[in-house]
Amino acid sequence: MFTGIVEEIGEVTAVEQLTNAARLTVRGPVVTGDARHGDSIAVSGVCLTVVEVAGGAFIVDVVNESLQRSSLAKVAVGDAVNLERATAAGGRLGGHIMQGHVDGTGVFLSRDENGLTTFALPPALARYVVEKGSIAVDGVSLTVAAITGDQFSVALIPTTLQLTTLGRREAGDLVNLEVDVVAKYVEKLATPHLRGAQERGTEERS
Repeated sequence: MFTGIVEEIGEVTAVEQLTNAARLTVRGPVVTGDARHGDSIAVSGVCLTVVEVAGGAFIVDVVNESLQRSSLAKVAVGDAVNLERATAAGGRLGGHIMQGHVDGTGVFLSRDENGLTTFALPPALARYVVEKGSIAVDGVSLTVAAITGDQFSVALIPTTLQLTTLGRREAGDLVNLEVDVVAKYVEKLATPHLRGAQERGTEERS
C-alpha cells in the first residue's frame, strides 16, 4: 500500500526491452536506503517489485499489463520519476490509500498562476472522480478541486510542484492516474442491487 506522498524524484538510468516487458534501472538514493530484493516501490504511481539494489539505484521489471496502462511504456533514459516506498504498518497515512495499480493515463492540459492544474480524464474513469475526492496523478495523492465532463482540476501547492515531477509537466504530457479503489468496490457491490431494483420497477409498471 502507498499513500501518495512522494519521497524523492528519481532518474531512469537504463531501459532494457524484454519479451512483453521492460527492465528499468532507477536512481533513487532515498528509497534505496533500506530497499531489498522483493520490496515494493511506486515509480510514478506504478507499484513495482525490486529485483536488485546497487549503488543508490534499483532495478525493476515492468510487465506488459503495466506498460499498456501507464506512461512507463514511453519512459526513456534521463526521465524523472516520482518514487515512494510502500507504507510501513503503523505509519502515518499522509495522503490516501493507494495500491499502485494505475487505472490509465490522462493528459496534462494547463496550470494557471495559482497552481490550479487541469488534466484530461479517460471517460471510463470519470465516474469514479468526484469533487473533493482523492485521485493519484503520477503517484501523487491529490484532492479533486473540480470536475467537468472528461476533465478534472487539482490545486498544487509550491511544495508539490517543487518536490514532484508535476512541476515539470507541460501541455500534452501523459500522466498516470489511479482512482479511489473504494469507489470501484462500491460500484461493483451496488450494481447487482440497482439492476435488480430497476428490473422490479419495470415489472411493476408492466
